[in-house]
Parts: sequence; C-alpha cells; structure tokens
Amino acid sequence: MSRISVFSAPFLLGFDSFEERIDRLARSADGYPPYNIERSITEDGTERFLISIAVAGFAPGDLEVVAEDNQLMVRGRQKDEPGRDYLHRGIAARQFQRSFLLADGMEVKDATLGHGMLVVTLERPKAPRFAHHIDIRSL
Repeated sequence: MSRISVFSAPFLLGFDSFEERIDRLARSADGYPPYNIERSITEDGTERFLISIAVAGFAPGDLEVVAEDNQLMVRGRQKDEPGRDYLHRGIAARQFQRSFLLADGMEVKDATLGHGMLVVTLERPKAPRFAHHIDIRSL
C-alpha cells in the first residue's frame, strides 16, 4: 500500500527533504529524556524558544549539541567508571539522541547546563515582509 504525502501536492515545491526529516524524527521519538519547549516573543518581535531537557547525571563533556541542515541534534553518552562496584544500580547510564526539526531562519543562540537541565535557546528574528514584481518577458 503506498503512502500519500502531504508534501506531494503539486503546489508545494522544494519540500521533499522536509518529509524525509519528519520521517526520521518520528522514528527516533522515544520518551527519554523528557523535555519541555517554551515559546516567547521579545519586544522587537523576535520569537524565542527554550528547549529544556532533563539530563541529570550528565556532565558537560557527556553532552553534544549540533545544529546542522535545519535540524538540532542533542546527544548524551555516559561512560561507566571502571572500579565502581554497585550493590544496586537504579540509575542507568544510558545514551540518548533527541532531534528537533528547525524552520528556516531559526538560530541556535546558546546551550547551558545547570541543576540537571540542559537548556538550548533558539531564536527566529522577525523577518521583514516584502513583495516584488516579476516582469514577464516575451520569447
């Protein structure tokens, strides 16, 4: 059975890569680690987003934040410390990868780690609206 895509409409030109990214994000969507996304608008009209990810037990060196090709990727890798002998291990050292698809014009401004929360700040400056006239040429 073939799947019909929203992006296959004839008036949506150049959106092929978005469908691939959305499929990739849907496959990687598990519940770990939990996160919040907050949105606010600054006085100058800039949209600001804060992504807060619960990463208790991760050190800054265990985390990686990469923005590439309209995608924000957050990875965490904890290493077992040799020589530790656990009688009970209820806190797993696990890896994660969390992806967020970014709209055009989004800029990753900052990433901070404190109190077990990784907070990534993104902004989308207010884009000026413009229209321009296209001259029609005769062949």
